[in-house]
Amino acid sequence: MTSAYASTIAALVGSTLGGLTSIASAWLTQHRQDRAARLLQDRARRRELYAQFINEASRLYADALAHNEAEISSLVGVYSLISQMRILSSPGVVERAEELIRMIVGTYFTPNKTLPELRHLIDSHTLDPLRRFSEECRMELGGV
Repeated sequence: MTSAYASTIAALVGSTLGGLTSIASAWLTQHRQDRAARLLQDRARRRELYAQFINEASRLYADALAHNEAEISSLVGVYSLISQMRILSSPGVVERAEELIRMIVGTYFTPNKTLPELRHLIDSHTLDPLRRFSEECRMELGGV
């Protein structure tokens, strides 16, 4: 009788452990898949945010080259994007964004550029204020 009980108990314990292992494996797999999906979603969200910021900053920079007065509502919009970056992005990306906006605001206080001056800026490769920001974003997104 004792060996019959031992066999039965061993079978029950084996079945229980097998079931628990299967459940644990399924849970871990699902957990990893959920985490991977969240990371991809976060990356896509940051990429979209960076694209919006680049578009807005480019527009502001072009405006600053040709005008001496900024549209306050446009500046508020770009600062809103920076605030979103503070939540989602690395400190390096936020620093580059703030640095870029300071440069753009400073450009409003310089004399307007003529077409020959713009051509010279383009030829000398100094008309690329977004470069450092873009490179920092690329680094953060993993070289995508």
